[in-house]
Amino acid sequence: MMPTNQFMRVLFLALALLAAGATSGHSEERQTVGWVEKAIVFPGNLQLKVKLDTGALNSSLNASQIEEFVRNDEKWIRFSVTNWQNLTATLEKKLIRTARIKEHDRASNQRPVIQLGICLANVFKEVEVNLVDRSNFRYQMLIGRSYLRNSILVDPSASFKVKPNCQGVIPE
Repeated sequence: MMPTNQFMRVLFLALALLAAGATSGHSEERQTVGWVEKAIVFPGNLQLKVKLDTGALNSSLNASQIEEFVRNDEKWIRFSVTNWQNLTATLEKKLIRTARIKEHDRASNQRPVIQLGICLANVFKEVEVNLVDRSNFRYQMLIGRSYLRNSILVDPSASFKVKPNCQGVIPE
């Protein structure tokens, strides 16, 4: 007989999978991942430890040396990203917009928003990501619902369950 905690976890996951399938409107299978995983960001091909946050709409990336510049009469952003292995990539992306972010118990702040490719498990998507100093946080990136929607289920009892593997699905 299964211990009660394990039984409840299996039951919860089974119900979540059934509910996801019943509400998705299509039969595409969703990848189940842990609440913390490794992902790769593109361009840069840099592997990061990420926290999956179903309470956040959009994703946030720890960036340093953020500077705005003009290219072909458009606003662009140059920034650096360093992973837990101290590998750094300097990226340049077109500025999509500036977002006003309200943090819990703090004043709102303005953050640059870019479009970034993210590979998590076998799912590659390009989504809006805001850039911010997350150096005081444990994980370099927070991945929100705009990325998770229709393709990822988060198992809050698991971490580092999958490896990023998007070979063949990343556009050139």
